[in-house]
Amino acid sequence: MSKAYTPEWVEREYNNRALVPGHGEYFARWERDSAYVRSTLACTLDIPYGGHARQAYDYFPAADARGTLVFIHGGYWRSLDKRMFSWLAASWVAAGVNVAMINYRLAPTVRIEDIIEDSIAALNAVMEKDPSTRVVVSGHSAGGHLTAALFATDPSRFRFELSRVAGGVPVSAVVDFTPLEFFSGNADLRLDAGQIARLNLGHRPSTIKAPLVVAAGAAESAEFQRQSQLLADSWAPQVKSLLLLPGIDHFSVVDAFAERGQPLYEQALALF
Repeated sequence: MSKAYTPEWVEREYNNRALVPGHGEYFARWERDSAYVRSTLACTLDIPYGGHARQAYDYFPAADARGTLVFIHGGYWRSLDKRMFSWLAASWVAAGVNVAMINYRLAPTVRIEDIIEDSIAALNAVMEKDPSTRVVVSGHSAGGHLTAALFATDPSRFRFELSRVAGGVPVSAVVDFTPLEFFSGNADLRLDAGQIARLNLGHRPSTIKAPLVVAAGAAESAEFQRQSQLLADSWAPQVKSLLLLPGIDHFSVVDAFAERGQPLYEQALALF
């Protein structure tokens, strides 16, 4: 199957910053709004779950919380930071949901399999912080993949009852890594055939059986829409809905996840 891919085609389909020339405006707004949210909402920053500086999460508590949203940021496993996404917490905390924003080590210092290990450790730490909370695990792009990877993790790796996971929301996730062998970003990811086979989730069963809301923007590339469709088809019994949101691109889909009245936000909230 990989013979059908060319680097030029893969680059057109998977280079989201090239596909959305105004992505820098999103980043600038998210940074600005996040600084404001951290200065105005109660929060505890950089709670460690491991020994590396990036093995930490930020926690935004809600009054009389109904549960906790765990959010894993994107950046192709090689860039960005949880602090860029603090702004997401505002609408969720207002709805009575705690928010835990996860950081993780980045490629090329580590490989994607190591980043999955970070995600497992982070989720265990969040669950141990509040043993009574139920969580919805969510993430965007690389974080969407890490969300799905958690749902396919050997249950023995978790130090909590799996019934405490109320749901999952993988947004613009990559679950078929085959094309990324030909992506320019693979210079950092260092994917080879063995890793791709281990990472691919399309034909692996889920181990956490909580309901899922799978989403991508209908203005994203055909490949990113295919990736979400593949996940929804593969795990169909537990997928409550597949949302391909009209007019939404790879970056505005993050806005849709935090905006009350948007189908993605409302369906994610309904998982609690």
